[in-house]
Amino acid sequence: MKNIAILGSTGSIGTQTLEIVRANKDLNVVAMTAGSNIELLEKQIREFNPEVVAVWDEEKAELLSQRVKDLDVEVCKGMEGLITAATVDSADIVVLAVVGMVGVRPAIAAINAHKDIALANKETLVTAGHIIMKTAAEKNVKILPVDSEHSAIFQCLNGEKHEQISNLILTASGGPFRNMTRDMMRNVTVEDALKHPNWSMGRKITIDSATMVNKGLEIIEAKWLFDMDIDNIRVVVQPQSLIHSMVEFVDGGIMAQLGTPDMRLPIQYALFYPDRRNLSGERIDFSKITSINFEIPDMDNFRGLYLAREAGKAGGSLPTVMNAANEKAVAMFLNREIGFLDITDIIEKCMDRHQNIDNPSLEDILSVEQDTYDYIDSL
Repeated sequence: MKNIAILGSTGSIGTQTLEIVRANKDLNVVAMTAGSNIELLEKQIREFNPEVVAVWDEEKAELLSQRVKDLDVEVCKGMEGLITAATVDSADIVVLAVVGMVGVRPAIAAINAHKDIALANKETLVTAGHIIMKTAAEKNVKILPVDSEHSAIFQCLNGEKHEQISNLILTASGGPFRNMTRDMMRNVTVEDALKHPNWSMGRKITIDSATMVNKGLEIIEAKWLFDMDIDNIRVVVQPQSLIHSMVEFVDGGIMAQLGTPDMRLPIQYALFYPDRRNLSGERIDFSKITSINFEIPDMDNFRGLYLAREAGKAGGSLPTVMNAANEKAVAMFLNREIGFLDITDIIEKCMDRHQNIDNPSLEDILSVEQDTYDYIDSL
């Protein structure tokens, strides 16, 4: 029996993780967390009987306590609740599926508690990769990628030698606006941006895909996960989303991982690594594929990808600024307070004013995050 804690159980990754639990009787959920969706969380609690649950919204946590008082479950709240769920004694692995920098402190706490991490929160490595990977190595903890692109690279590297890697090649769908210029994107709506052509994801990551900031975050995540220079991490647009990423080796050979767009595959691979298990769902039928296309990403019209790459190359605290500015700007766009192109404009303004800090501490990272939020509020 493998005991898992799911941080973000009501989100897209969390609910798909629970699908895998339902299909595998040797998985047991011991902790769950949610931001504010206590209606769904209560249903999950009653089905999976976790020991501990946490709700980020403290008022909702109190309400949930009343709703599940007939059950033997500890209800926690806020950041301390997330950390409690991430470090519960019985957990073997933590699925980190919360959105944004809120995942940094629970991730570090889980690693220090010797929990393996199934990582679906790229912001954690973007902002604190130097801390996360060093601590994981010291504690002999596995960081198992759940993002489809990083899982693909992880699978391609199974049994290969690191020194023989030449380049990592991340694939991108291009999002809903891949053939549009900035002028054409000027008046796109929230609804337009949420119509991803291939993947079903949460609202924030879907907007990140539309701006292509998401692919920039993945470059930085890949840097830390696979110990690679940014210059050796490339991006190609592959609109069909059949090739999830590739690895080029020093002899020119390239390994690719292919599959239908289904996030359950990388989730399940992380939970049972190094083993594979049967997974229901569609399979690629090569007899029906007439072509697989590749395009060079447009960094002029999708400036978010360029800015994220530059932040990754600079390192230090600049990726935190880029990430925090993006989180705030995306939330403002989803609330219809700013336009779509304002997202990358805000990121650039925040990066331009920042005095970079080399090797930032956790306290530095959290301070820079808040400073970035405050600056955006002042604009």
